[in-house]
Amino acid sequence: MIDRILYNGNIITLNGRQPRVSALAISGERIAAYGSDDDVKPLALSGAKLENLNGRTVIPGLVDAHIHWQGTARAMHEVNVFEVPDRQTAAARVAERAHHAPPGTWITGHGWFQDIWPDRAFPTAADLDAAAPSHPVYLRAKSGHAAWANSAALRLCGITADMPDPEGGHIMRDSAGQPTGVLLENAMELVAGQIPAPTVEQLADEMQAAQVAALAAGLTGFHDFDEPSCLAALQILREWGNLHLRAVKNINRQWLDAALDSGLRWGFGDDWLRIGGLKIFADGALGPRTAYMIEPYEGEPENRGIATIDPEEMAELVSRASAAGLPSTIHAIGDRAVHEVLDVYEAVRREEAARGIGPEQRRHRIEHVQLIHPDDADRLAKLRVIASMQPIHATSDYVMADRYWGARGQWSYNARLQIDKGAVVAFGSDSPVDAFEPLKGIHAAVTRRRADGSPGPDGWYPALRLTVDEALRGYTLGPAYAAGLEDRLGRLAPGFLADLVVLDRDLFTVPPSEILDVRVLGTMVGGVWRFGGVE
Repeated sequence: MIDRILYNGNIITLNGRQPRVSALAISGERIAAYGSDDDVKPLALSGAKLENLNGRTVIPGLVDAHIHWQGTARAMHEVNVFEVPDRQTAAARVAERAHHAPPGTWITGHGWFQDIWPDRAFPTAADLDAAAPSHPVYLRAKSGHAAWANSAALRLCGITADMPDPEGGHIMRDSAGQPTGVLLENAMELVAGQIPAPTVEQLADEMQAAQVAALAAGLTGFHDFDEPSCLAALQILREWGNLHLRAVKNINRQWLDAALDSGLRWGFGDDWLRIGGLKIFADGALGPRTAYMIEPYEGEPENRGIATIDPEEMAELVSRASAAGLPSTIHAIGDRAVHEVLDVYEAVRREEAARGIGPEQRRHRIEHVQLIHPDDADRLAKLRVIASMQPIHATSDYVMADRYWGARGQWSYNARLQIDKGAVVAFGSDSPVDAFEPLKGIHAAVTRRRADGSPGPDGWYPALRLTVDEALRGYTLGPAYAAGLEDRLGRLAPGFLADLVVLDRDLFTVPPSEILDVRVLGTMVGGVWRFGGVE
């Protein structure tokens, strides 16, 4: 039975047989037919709703293939220090929150970025102490790989000059050896682990607000990389009947044993909530200069970043996960980290082949692939490893990349290279590191420019620009393949789930610089308008 027909539209299907149609017939959650108005409208029976698109453009639903969903939802309720212009502004916002918070309660926030401050220096605990003398404060950096704590938080967590650095982490110290208040990589957990966690019901409430914003931006799904509490909250949201985005939940290494003991395998679940792969961090990030490098950072001859896991341990984890039915998805930003991850995958691919397991059955990923050495350029494609990348990071980070990586920048944030080599690419945002609006990511991929037009009309390394078609596929077909859902998501065709986005303009015909002006008018997930519509 046909429930709804959309007609008189400019519908981009990403289906090779009929790349553009004017009408869709929808039955339940799925597309029943597509074609011209004359072909599809006669399928309407009594009770079917006919909706006139009035020439508007429709694209397949957009999926963020790398998001921290719990972190995104939480950030909307924390102190907003996202890209504040200086540490004084951050402290002022903390002071405002402290004025209303009971003494002793934690104040948290996200988004500071020292590289855009006038002195580009890391902050200190003292910068926050006067703002919140009676509250422990913990502010995550924009990268998510550094944190800034005040003295009250350091005392509460027992972080003193005598405390050694944890494995894979670093406590920044002054010339006298005293902790400065900045914690890098695994050292962040020394404080984060002491902050009282919200209940799953509270998280579910926060996720509802984030979901409204995501649907309004044209998202119909995401792949999450947060803790098990995120999975619990998503299940609560579903029990309430309020889960309107399709979620793939990856498993962080701390919980691998629990996942294996429970028998969880990749793809367990359904089309709304399903298990992804094992998530591992191989290194840090460019912002705090902890990405693991083959050669030192420009101007820092002693700094090659931080490896957050030993290669042998990484290989053992990936091998165990693969044998138990889980692919792996590994964060690697520096070129040495990417190289070591590829070595691990190459070894595990040999193990899989010996067991008769093909690449389609273990869809391994590298998250970010922000800098790759030329010698490794074609290895993702050869190993059938998915390049999970974030186009908006290129425009956010290009000044830092030029400053700290120099000429190596031509090999960074390079989805063009991976597409040309034949690797599958899946695009996302890494929110709350960057905005989760996918049209911003498409604009960044196509123009290599920021919203203000910098670094110039041709963009940063203009030869690395993508076409609109390539960028759109990165937010549709790529994530669908990465999740094992390519037979029902990523394109608009009969039998596929009715996940789609209505735009006020055609992405393929507007000037690339105007992509940021394109508005989302409606977002449908599972045959239901979850935001807006066609009226």
